[in-house]
Amino acid sequence: MKIGYFLSCEEYGPAELVAQARAAEAAGFEGLWISDHFHPWNDEQGQSPFVWSVIGALSEACSLPITTAVTCPTVRIHPAIVAQAAATAAVMTGGHFVLGVGTGEALNEHVLGDPWPSIDVRLEMLEEAVALMRELWAGGFVTTYGKHYTVDNARIYTLPDEPPPVYISGFGPKATDVAARIGDGYISTQSDPELVTRFKEATGGKPAQAGAKVAYADTVDEGVEHAHRLWANAGLPGELAQVLPSPRHFEQASELVTEESTRESVVAGNDPEAHLAQIKEYADAGYDELYVANMGPHHQQMIEFYGREVIPQVS
Repeated sequence: MKIGYFLSCEEYGPAELVAQARAAEAAGFEGLWISDHFHPWNDEQGQSPFVWSVIGALSEACSLPITTAVTCPTVRIHPAIVAQAAATAAVMTGGHFVLGVGTGEALNEHVLGDPWPSIDVRLEMLEEAVALMRELWAGGFVTTYGKHYTVDNARIYTLPDEPPPVYISGFGPKATDVAARIGDGYISTQSDPELVTRFKEATGGKPAQAGAKVAYADTVDEGVEHAHRLWANAGLPGELAQVLPSPRHFEQASELVTEESTRESVVAGNDPEAHLAQIKEYADAGYDELYVANMGPHHQQMIEFYGREVIPQVS
């Protein structure tokens, strides 16, 4: 399994993200994920730089492949603009860029006052957006009047030699089926073998990427404290992550998440076996690549720890 590093735009500023990417490459990580947010999940996380600016800096700072995890090309930003941004990112990285896309969260997408559609409509919008982006990457002038998007004599002039692959996020059967139908690959944060198998069988084995978080610290207790303080929202059930509109709403809902439940769900501390067990869980689920983020202040130590004690043990 390929092990990459997950850059959390919700928790770190742009300079910190670039420094982490450099350190991850030096430690032996094989790729980068980077989140794409307008808001963090809560004020304690406290950051949210514009992902495309950071990707430009990353392309000069290191040579690792980069995947957005994930961009929503449907509401806050028109897919024609995302297509231009992705094409430029692919050029700047020498073709080592994957556009990861999904249906998004109200947290980020409501900010211009647009209505937040149902999941069925969002999937329909995503499918139309991906088709439009691919048409623009073909290099000609595009005029189209779709159900959700219109472009008028639009052409992207700065293009990579090959269009960037589009990986689709899927957290349930319906979205996974869309990913299988239109995606070049699959993205998730769930170690769910049924969904990965569903995607792989429908696509003849196209690649699947996953993301996971850890809280590296000298002790499990310290790691759990960082995880609960910063990322209690990760313990919210169901569709809350897709429908809550602001960081303060996530803070309110996260009061229902106990520290004990965070302890049970998070890999914390500095025992290599615990970190390796999580990697094995995702490998057993069928993923080809796992991108690991650190929660809390010890990201440099986590990167070095993985390079020294974890990555060398992953086959």
